[in-house]
Amino acid sequence: MAGKKHRKSRLKKAGAAPGTLVYIGDIKTQQPAIHILEYGAESLHEKQLTQAELTHYQRPPSCKLWLNVYGLHETSLIAELGKCFGLHPLVMEDILNTNQRPKVESYGDYLYIVLHHVAYDAVSDQLQSEQISLILGHDFVLSFQERPTGCFEPVRERLRNGRVHIREAGTDYLAYALLDAAVDQYFSTLEKLGDECEELEEQLLHAPNNQHLLQLHKLKGQSMELRRSIWPLREAVNQLVRNDDKFFAAENVVFLRDVYDHTIHLIESLEAIRDQLGSMLDIYMSSISNRVNMEVRALTVVTMLFMPATLITGIFGMNFDSMPWLKNPNGFWWTLSVMAFVASSMGLLFWRRQWLSRH
Repeated sequence: MAGKKHRKSRLKKAGAAPGTLVYIGDIKTQQPAIHILEYGAESLHEKQLTQAELTHYQRPPSCKLWLNVYGLHETSLIAELGKCFGLHPLVMEDILNTNQRPKVESYGDYLYIVLHHVAYDAVSDQLQSEQISLILGHDFVLSFQERPTGCFEPVRERLRNGRVHIREAGTDYLAYALLDAAVDQYFSTLEKLGDECEELEEQLLHAPNNQHLLQLHKLKGQSMELRRSIWPLREAVNQLVRNDDKFFAAENVVFLRDVYDHTIHLIESLEAIRDQLGSMLDIYMSSISNRVNMEVRALTVVTMLFMPATLITGIFGMNFDSMPWLKNPNGFWWTLSVMAFVASSMGLLFWRRQWLSRH
């Protein structure tokens, strides 16, 4: 469904003049919001701006700036920010196209970073993915989110509480902190996915059914969605670690290496979950095959129990004038007794061989 919406949005972009800004994605917040943090070693100013106030906004020359935008469907807002900070038209297009893969691009005076925030929605029990765009300049950081998720709230609290290092460090350290906060969200998501896999595996071992198969396919789809986000993220973080454009100070590259280690850990955990899902599918297919075998065996046993009776009745049903017990007054009961004896003997034999058990 999301793919169809993105295709429909791209149709609006088709044929448009170069540089035309078109939002490609779902509207996840009704009213865009602009949040600004101006901070230094000894000061912090926090405020909200409207789009009209943004036109007259002037950056303080001695302060570092973090500007965060919630909601991207107002293309005029992105165009105004692009004008204020000298953003390339391709950067603004990528910000508005929320189907980008994680990446890092250098535009000379600033870095453009794309990553995703992925978390479970408790209401729908589905993965919710939002694109996050970061722009790192020499004295400012811009972040663009589709909706408020609380992902960056721990970083804001560190700034508000007067943490010395994040206040005194440059905006490159702030960019690292935002990147680290986004990557850390994946751990809780993978933990939730792993718990669901273990619970489903227990159910599959006891009594698999069609609902379990649907749940298995849902988890497999979610693991694929996470894989599409995490693998490119590793490449993007590795590019930041190389620091070819020198946007990060040498002391902060060490922190980026820690984020890179986290992405490796995420990939290893995700691959373990994917292997577990593959094993669970094998368990399901084996359980269903075993259940069918048990049902076929039960039907075979019942058929074999009635075969002697069918044989005896077939013999006595032949049109001969002279047959044993044909004129005997107790012949009918003798025949039934033979049928019952043979069936009981076969039933006892099947029971001793455990053919009548469910396992």
